[in-house]
Amino acid sequence: MANKTETILVIGACGQLGSELTLQLRSLYGGSKVVAADIYAPKQTDLLASGPFEKIDVLDPKGMAAIASRYKFTQIYHLAAVLSAAGEKDPSFAWRLNMDGLFHVLDLALEQGIGQVFWPSSIAVFGPDTPRQHTPQHTIMNPSTVYGISKLAGEMWCAYYFRKHGLDIRSLRYPGLIGYKALPGGGTTDYAVDIYRKAVEGKPFECYLHEDTYLPMMYMPDAIKATIDLMQAPAENISVRDAYNVSGMSFSPKEIAASIQKLIPSFKIIYKPDYRQQIADSWPQTISDQVARQDWGWHPTYDLDAMTADILENLQQQALL
Repeated sequence: MANKTETILVIGACGQLGSELTLQLRSLYGGSKVVAADIYAPKQTDLLASGPFEKIDVLDPKGMAAIASRYKFTQIYHLAAVLSAAGEKDPSFAWRLNMDGLFHVLDLALEQGIGQVFWPSSIAVFGPDTPRQHTPQHTIMNPSTVYGISKLAGEMWCAYYFRKHGLDIRSLRYPGLIGYKALPGGGTTDYAVDIYRKAVEGKPFECYLHEDTYLPMMYMPDAIKATIDLMQAPAENISVRDAYNVSGMSFSPKEIAASIQKLIPSFKIIYKPDYRQQIADSWPQTISDQVARQDWGWHPTYDLDAMTADILENLQQQALL
């Protein structure tokens, strides 16, 4: 249940997850109580119209501290990151942004007495030696991308700040996130976002993964639900202080194409695997999220066909506007 006395900062609010999460938080806590922040001004008019916006660079701790002093935040959702595929193009910057940004947020929370922090991890923490089916909460993790390395290191630091300082930081290992409201941000699973846009535009989709590449995925409404449910759960229910496994569904490019073809029979898909195939091959195919289900009642709402129907309907409505 939402505590109306919270004042919340969402860093990375203009991204694929951040833009939708910010609006949902504003609907729960009130528009003025949720500050959207990013390094660039939002293109989404609803973000500017529904509440305050601040320009924030997570590599500028003094600038962040000044904004936090002004608003007296009680929660931070720190979403700013360089994602998997984009990170391989500039590994040193990806590491600096992902790690230094996290340290700046954690230290800011300690310095200003900010009670809760949410920081997203990823299935990218797993690697080629991880069990690929029903990947358990605690298992071998040897990530093969700079994004995954930074997320695994971040998980360890989050757990350390909890043990050392008592900071109530919570995290989810997101699978691939699929939404229709914002453009994808450079992740290996982004094909499952772009494919729907091509289908509605009546264009064939060129897929950079093999047709039978299974990956864990989650529809954006479920991702937002998981995030807020975790943050609202009583602290005594939280047994995992690095990051929880969560899962929605697993499917291949061939299966998502077939799901689209049930509603758009003329849709065509072409397979031209590239460097992202190697990244996908190092990740699990299915995830066990039993601990999240036991600790704070997690359960997804959408399966593949329900997600496909909802996305296509909304994209088709947008095309008519």
